[in-house]
Amino acid sequence: MSIFPLLIMGVILAFAISCDKDDSNEQEKVPVLSTTEATEITANTATSGGNITDDGGTTVTIRGVCWSTNENPTIDDNKTEDGTGAGSFTSSVTDLEPNTTYYLRAYATNIAGTAYGSAISFTTQEGSSGSTFTDPRDDKVYQTVVIGNQEWMAENLAYAPSSGNYWAYDNDDTNVETYGYLYDWETACDVCPDGWHLPSDEEWKELEMAIGMPQAEADAIIWRGTNESSKLAGNAGLWADGALVNDEDFGTSGFTALPGGSRYGHGYFDFIGYHGYWWSATEGSTSGAWYRVMNNLHSNVGRSEIFSKELGFSVRCLRD
Repeated sequence: MSIFPLLIMGVILAFAISCDKDDSNEQEKVPVLSTTEATEITANTATSGGNITDDGGTTVTIRGVCWSTNENPTIDDNKTEDGTGAGSFTSSVTDLEPNTTYYLRAYATNIAGTAYGSAISFTTQEGSSGSTFTDPRDDKVYQTVVIGNQEWMAENLAYAPSSGNYWAYDNDDTNVETYGYLYDWETACDVCPDGWHLPSDEEWKELEMAIGMPQAEADAIIWRGTNESSKLAGNAGLWADGALVNDEDFGTSGFTALPGGSRYGHGYFDFIGYHGYWWSATEGSTSGAWYRVMNNLHSNVGRSEIFSKELGFSVRCLRD
């Protein structure tokens, strides 16, 4: 038998095996990515994400972060799903337990499999994460948060009463879903659902002291404390840039105060994205009432007595 045909067959077989190996190497290339450090850490939420620098030569079909109390979390644990493709992405991590250390990794999946970034760790804030409350008057569901010995709605009230004075910012109802309604003081005093109430000035002070404000500062007026406003605020993307969002403790309380603006008595709206105002149930020494204000340029909380009860401010309800 001639050896030449055998040599030819051997070359063909070797070439085929070589091609198979090359194809296999291509198919086995998973994405390359890194994990973003956790920020905006509260008792039950945090923000992280990742950056996919190499998609492995094929489309990333799903990406996100996974987390666990174990040191090497996988997608079989808790996870988010935050789009497709390469590049950076942001992930909102929810349903965490208070005062707990978590480990988190970014992940990315393509046809070759799932790859992970390096694991990071973070510890949630102390306190209870609260729960949810459904307002029986309109079936709207509110997140709640426990801070100290108080349980607050973690959202501005968005109930439309049958009487009284209240407004959507700029008379645009699309603002209500995010910021709630603006109420005058008389309406605000009775607008919370059964089992909840408009907090007094003293109850606002209790909240502020629970997150670190000294008593003497709480009793003062205008801008008091250090960074309690940053702790109480939330959703950095809704606030204009400034000292409030740039503080390292931004969003750590879970209160999620938002810059819903205000309405003046003559019908002029102002400051959405910059300021948030909230009524207290306590009347002032003149014709006004006490309130709280946060704005993008201050990391501390403003306390003052407003001259008019006809202004439109936001409402946060406190459980009885």
